[in-house]
Amino acid sequence: MAGDRRRGDVSPLRLIAIAVILIGLVLVSLRLLPGSPFQADAVARWGDASTSDDRPTSTPGDRAARPSAQPSPSPSLEPLPFVAKDLDGLDLEGWYSWSVLDRRTGKIIGSDNMGETSTTASLIKSWIVADYLRRAAENDQTPSDAKLADATQIIRDSDNTRAEQFYNSVGRSASIKRLISMCGLTDSSVAPDGGWSRTALSPRDTARLGNCIATGKAAGPEWTKWLLNEMRLVRGTGDFGIRKAFPAAEQKKIAIKNGWIDRTREQEMHINCLAIGDTWTMGVMVRYPIDMGYEYGMKNCQKITEALLKPGV
Repeated sequence: MAGDRRRGDVSPLRLIAIAVILIGLVLVSLRLLPGSPFQADAVARWGDASTSDDRPTSTPGDRAARPSAQPSPSPSLEPLPFVAKDLDGLDLEGWYSWSVLDRRTGKIIGSDNMGETSTTASLIKSWIVADYLRRAAENDQTPSDAKLADATQIIRDSDNTRAEQFYNSVGRSASIKRLISMCGLTDSSVAPDGGWSRTALSPRDTARLGNCIATGKAAGPEWTKWLLNEMRLVRGTGDFGIRKAFPAAEQKKIAIKNGWIDRTREQEMHINCLAIGDTWTMGVMVRYPIDMGYEYGMKNCQKITEALLKPGV
């Protein structure tokens, strides 16, 4: 019959389908063949975020050859108002020593003998009050208004009787041992008789004590601001020395605690000055013959500071 096909015949539609499949396979092969005009414009690469790679293909990537990111320069610190210098030209009677600590870097400058010690007298009261306040907070205790009034008189007016009471309450010489340990002092020691007045501090350790107070370690976070404010309000006889070398407006910002005493055993006057500024702390100590009186040493603390201040301060 005319409609019958032999078993081996292939229909035209099937031939067309086979041809399309073969052409498709050829085109896919050409697309993947390197150098072919049908090659894909972009080939995905592992880890690449972009669709192109500008790195030469002849050599592997070299990390050392890549430009390294340069760190942004840190802003330079404002210089301290002090400059280290020889003070022999001041012609001061007796022994004297000084030290300044940069609160931002911890760097210390000072006289060649800044590690030598002298008895602190009332200067140590700044630590005694700080130790009392910090320990009270650590024990979840709030000092009474009467106790805070006593602390004010110890700092502002250098009251000896109240200082002795506070010293007893913080364990006497145990408190000085805490000072040396907590504030990282290297030169200082407890008095042989255990009393606060004969605690031995160096000017270098005096500056460290000031920084210990300023950072909050001495009095603790709850009471540091209060203590620094009290030290800015020192008045009367105890208001002398380092901060007097600064302009009047600047003096109000500087916290201080000074010590002064006539040592009859040694026949010497011991005058000591501690000051805390915004970016620095300073210790100055002087000793000289007892018959020269207090005022000589008080003025010399100021005189030494003035000699170390940069012009224009």
